Amino acid sequence: MSLSHGREHLAIPGPSVAPDRVLRAMHRASPNIYEGELIALTDSVLADLRRVAGAEGAEPAIYLGNGHAAWEAAVVNVLAPGERALALATGRFGPGWAEVARRAGVDVELLDFGFRAAADPQRLEDRLRADRAGAIRAVMTVQTDTASAARNDVPALRAAIDAAGHPALLMVDCIASLGSEEFRMDAWGVDVTVGACQKGLMTPAGVAFTWAGPRAMAERVDARSAYWDWGPRLHPEIFYQRFAGTPPSQHIYGLREALTMILDEEGIEAVWARHAALAGAVWAAVEAWGARDAALALNIADPAARSHAVTTIRTAPEVAARLRRWSAAKTGLTLGVGLAGGPAAQHDLFRIGHMGHLNAPMLLGALGVIEAGLTALGVPHGAGALDEAARAVAEAASAAPRETIALESLPSVG
Repeated sequence: MSLSHGREHLAIPGPSVAPDRVLRAMHRASPNIYEGELIALTDSVLADLRRVAGAEGAEPAIYLGNGHAAWEAAVVNVLAPGERALALATGRFGPGWAEVARRAGVDVELLDFGFRAAADPQRLEDRLRADRAGAIRAVMTVQTDTASAARNDVPALRAAIDAAGHPALLMVDCIASLGSEEFRMDAWGVDVTVGACQKGLMTPAGVAFTWAGPRAMAERVDARSAYWDWGPRLHPEIFYQRFAGTPPSQHIYGLREALTMILDEEGIEAVWARHAALAGAVWAAVEAWGARDAALALNIADPAARSHAVTTIRTAPEVAARLRRWSAAKTGLTLGVGLAGGPAAQHDLFRIGHMGHLNAPMLLGALGVIEAGLTALGVPHGAGALDEAARAVAEAASAAPRETIALESLPSVG
């Protein structure tokens, strides 16, 4: 028997759950792309992309593509072939961006911090101090690595660059974190930001973004590509030049709805607080499960270095693969596969995405299914995980501002 005959829940770290409102906004015929409401709608989306990234001083661009598209767009507008960049690796996606830069002719050095820790600002400062000629043109990093669930301290990395007295641009991948983690491009001194719509921005995959700060714009290089070039996209003579052709109309409508929900209804700081609270509930549950025989453990030990958007969990051999198969087949819950150095990661790691359109019932339900799967599969695990997760939710909800409900106004029982 399967208990999956209901609404399936996708608990992978992107694409995340898309709100029904966003899907309804996208479900329409294509509009006139030369004049009319789409132009004003796009202008409002671009303005709110500045707001969601804390990037009032930056120029946003929209690309039809996924996060890899934004990677390449950022690289070819900032780094010329033969120039040097330093990429920080805290999982899989820092090296991924580095490889895109290498394929574009950039000489990339990888500063690797392993799969279980965030980047060390002191190591970055030391490396830049050693570059006395200032040959490194840019430092490339992710804020959240979706594979390891490591979260890098972007302000500390900026401070390390400044402490070294180095002129390198700071380029940050926020694909997994934007709309989930606190990020303030202008205030934190970030020169280039990249993002995508399918995670914290709650919109089906299909468009990606770059934000170019003043220094990045001043130091632009020949993009070597008509499609990726920031020039016509940022300052078009006619509307559709913003997209090097036909715009992603349905995605613009969907993004407009999602950004309204994030910025104008919930508020970006409340969004960050919600993600922090739900992440804390996941960590509490995993720590309780791991208290017995260490069959499960959080990949990132330091709470300050853990993502608020995704949690990566290490398991005894084959446990992750068995649990993912059981959860999908028996309950309708899809968990994220492991992404590490090789195929074995899919068997010994799994990931819980807790980003975007997510609330406590959705998350606690997912954690309950994981507990049921561990029990059904006979996997040793500590007790009390759901109690700990519920306690974390209760404490976060109690600390949040709320309307006061007079107890005497509630109906009596019996």
